[in-house]
Amino acid sequence: MRFIILGCGSSLGVPRPDGFFGDCNPKNKKNFRSRCSAFITSKYENILIDTSPDLREQLLKNNIRYIDRVLYTHQHGDQTHGINDLRVFYLKNRKRVPLYADKKTIKYLKDNFSYCFKYNSVKPKSLDYPATLKLNALKKIHNFSNIKIQSVRVNHGNIDSICYIINNKCAYASDVKFFYKNTIHLLKNMKYLVVDCLRYTPHPSHFNLVELLDFINIIKPKLTILTNLSTQMDYDQLKKKLPKNIVPAYDGLEINL
Repeated sequence: MRFIILGCGSSLGVPRPDGFFGDCNPKNKKNFRSRCSAFITSKYENILIDTSPDLREQLLKNNIRYIDRVLYTHQHGDQTHGINDLRVFYLKNRKRVPLYADKKTIKYLKDNFSYCFKYNSVKPKSLDYPATLKLNALKKIHNFSNIKIQSVRVNHGNIDSICYIINNKCAYASDVKFFYKNTIHLLKNMKYLVVDCLRYTPHPSHFNLVELLDFINIIKPKLTILTNLSTQMDYDQLKKKLPKNIVPAYDGLEINL
């Protein structure tokens, strides 16, 4: 079983659409970051986390041919706006792709991408547009074949986001300002923590580096991987500042579960 970080960039990516790299060295390929999404693959299941606006590029780059289901962390555009690229998986299987999300994210998806979930009749009838996706309420624990996924609510500024814990080994929290006290015990001594670290300076809805390092000292994961990295976070310079058990992510980074 493998966990792949498809994208580790902040909401505008690195470089930004206007070509701005900020403090990131454009000569280092690890500083080219698409928007956050992740992929769990095993012998039995392929599970996508979030549909980044860069999803098409990510699927092609990682040779992903099948997706069995999709989990959403929250409703923001950098996590949802690649949803239309899921249509191909309906076309391949003639089966609606199941999506799992909390109530607010379900409402957002229905309001903004209703055509994905409703049958649209046109004339001639042979040209009808079928619904391609199916929404499901996110549970606290899902068991998919050999993959157990626990969902943990975390703070992301003025909304909540979801941290996913996979097989009690890897926690993925791409957008988080802080973890609620009653759930911190679930993260302790995790083998892998893939977690939001937007920048060095404070932000109202994301960990900065100092805040995250303080949190890591509490839960003590064996390896922490920093994601959702902005143009402040040059890969090599950030790596120099970190101990060996904390590393920056890069697009395409894989870990074995």
